[in-house]
Amino acid sequence: MLTIPEAIHRAVLEHARQGFPLEVCGILGGTDGCVKSHFPMTNTDASNEHFTMEPREQFSVVKALRAEGQEMVAIYHSHPESPARPSEEDIRLAFTPNVYHLIVSLLDREQPVAKAFSISDGVVEAAEITIAAG
Repeated sequence: MLTIPEAIHRAVLEHARQGFPLEVCGILGGTDGCVKSHFPMTNTDASNEHFTMEPREQFSVVKALRAEGQEMVAIYHSHPESPARPSEEDIRLAFTPNVYHLIVSLLDREQPVAKAFSISDGVVEAAEITIAAG
């Protein structure tokens, strides 16, 4: 189960809205599936169909997480024009083990939908998301 504080959940949805019509991406840090930090990243592909995180930013985030005693809990990205489910490319490029993949669909930009998945060796499993108050 992925637990996300309400403020971070709202920030992720807003990041997706602001980046429209391109995909946005980012990292959520924390421990044991509980998110404690949010790092919006630069999508170097600047595309509405795929994303690549800026490598220097990604390295800095990993370093910051370690310094705070956290780990990468989830990688998120938006789907500006498709549902909140992993694409074939998302599944093929899911290289980070034990990390949730949070996908935000902007099919309805006023009411974005975020869903989480575990992806390992091409196998996709839906994961429960809990939005925590605070």
